Amino acid sequence: MIREGRPQPTTGWSIMPRLVRGAPPVVLVAVGALSLLIGLLIVTRPLTSLVVLTIYVGISAILSGIARMLSAPETPLWSRITIGSVWIAFGIAILVGLGRRLDLLPELIAVLLVLGGLASLYDALARGRVSQRVLSAVWGGAQLAFGVLSYAWPDVTVLLAALVFGLRTIVFGLTLLIRAVRAFVEGRRSVPARAEPAPGDEAAGEEAERDAAPRPPASTEVLPARHGRARAAWLAAGRYALSMLLVVLVAGGWWANSWFEDGAQVVDSFYDPPTVVPYEHGALIRSDEFTGQKPANADVSRILYTTRDANGQPAVASGLVITPHDLPPGPRPVVVWNHGTTGVARGCAPSLRDASATKWAIPGLDQAIAKGWVVVASDYSGQGAPGDFPYLIGRGEARSSLDAVIAARELEGLTLSAHTVVWGHSQGGHAALWTTQIAPDYAPDIDIRGTAVLAPAAEPVKLAHELMTGDANALLSILISWVLVPYSETYSDIDLSDYVAPGAESIVREMTQRCPTEPGVIVSVAAALGVSEDRPLYVGDLTSGALGKRLDDNTPNGPWGTPILVAWGSEDEVIPPHLQREFVATLCGQGEQVRSLEYVGYDHLGTLLPGSAFVPVLITWTDARFRHADTHVDDCRG
Repeated sequence: MIREGRPQPTTGWSIMPRLVRGAPPVVLVAVGALSLLIGLLIVTRPLTSLVVLTIYVGISAILSGIARMLSAPETPLWSRITIGSVWIAFGIAILVGLGRRLDLLPELIAVLLVLGGLASLYDALARGRVSQRVLSAVWGGAQLAFGVLSYAWPDVTVLLAALVFGLRTIVFGLTLLIRAVRAFVEGRRSVPARAEPAPGDEAAGEEAERDAAPRPPASTEVLPARHGRARAAWLAAGRYALSMLLVVLVAGGWWANSWFEDGAQVVDSFYDPPTVVPYEHGALIRSDEFTGQKPANADVSRILYTTRDANGQPAVASGLVITPHDLPPGPRPVVVWNHGTTGVARGCAPSLRDASATKWAIPGLDQAIAKGWVVVASDYSGQGAPGDFPYLIGRGEARSSLDAVIAARELEGLTLSAHTVVWGHSQGGHAALWTTQIAPDYAPDIDIRGTAVLAPAAEPVKLAHELMTGDANALLSILISWVLVPYSETYSDIDLSDYVAPGAESIVREMTQRCPTEPGVIVSVAAALGVSEDRPLYVGDLTSGALGKRLDDNTPNGPWGTPILVAWGSEDEVIPPHLQREFVATLCGQGEQVRSLEYVGYDHLGTLLPGSAFVPVLITWTDARFRHADTHVDDCRG
């Protein structure tokens, strides 16, 4: 057991107060004020102060190493030297690499937590009272647990690290300022206390002599002993309470992590391509029954097939094929459905979701089934199947859609007609336009007779301009990450660091790993909100440089040569209605046959939902395309 009077080990949390112990008030004020300002900067400006935070982490690691070497003498020398040297070397490495890899700060913090946890566990085994050992063991386990969680949630780690280090620095600064004030006040009071009694004030002199006289032994031994025992008991109780709090925090962190993971879609082995994949595009690799909700009078199969990515390289994609029961004789017409934004991560594939083959996900699905049409819905490459997801990258989206139709022809018992109509919503509207545009060259045996797009993201560069000029918010930050990261992974001339604030790359990349339907998106929103109060995540103009050029390259420009139906809502909160009107005007100027409909009061999803007034129009228009009926298809020339 260690007596209270024995020197306690110096730790990383206590070395700084020890360095300024006994300093004059002026030094305390200077160091305290500087610490307070740095702490406030780190807490309120986590990205702006990222360099400061990184320096802080590096210096803290070095000081922790020094503290370990200066720990209590009863600690074995080898352990002090070994653990202290590791901390010091790690801190120096952080400072030496400063500025080159600021985005690695979450991983560095995780390593520091693991090192600190191991050191605390060693302390729990090596020395201390029972309460000290318990606290050291719990604190060590907590650091190890949060170190693991830091790897799982690196975007939040930066914010939490800023909060923890910042608050620690604020408390340290305030403590020094309070000590400085006390020292100043006590210094002022000490002058009159030592003054000589005034002449003739004999009573004051006698009182001073009585105060200076030695006190009885009982008052110097019994009372301090009782006070020491009480103090030790309170300290032990405080350590146990802090240990319980740490256990609760760790349990809460692991529960939240499990909740987030359980809510994420699980990509099963169906989506893993075989070792040998057919080289030709549109080859069916495998098919299986879809286990989600199915429309009445229809079968739903999921398929895995070969395709080409945005750069023309072999890739694998997945999708759904919805086939009516009791098919009429002869080849069946095909509707190609291009889904809207579901996120950009692999687990965001529509074929992984329970309701992707219902009228809530595909407009007019029940009516299409009643007419005997087969609906083919690609996930696009990179969702479901591994690979790069072509978010608003036209050729990648379109190749996935066309190859899904080609692969569906290999399903047993299904005969598909070459007659095809392409539908798409939002991102899928962009994909639908590109599908029709490249079909004559990429899949000439598919006869596309019309293209219907609902609230299409038809012109990415104009949409990017609208996003950049709008008010910054968490959802906008996430949406921009969904564009920026896939483009940087698809095109080698786009450098993510040119458009992202220094040190924020890990935050931006993590936003692309979560789907909007899973609980983990809360983390993305929290991270975006946390940094939005500091500075924008994005520092470059999305419409300039290599990214701007690539966005412009991915604007579909035809020619299409077959009728186009465009519909949108007047209250669309995602894609401004004026962009839709401008797009229609461009199509008319190019001589395309365009029917356009704007629905008053509808938002971005309004035209898609079952109660939409557009659904009957969509079915009638599509039916006319299959029958080559002479119906109204052109609003450009009256």
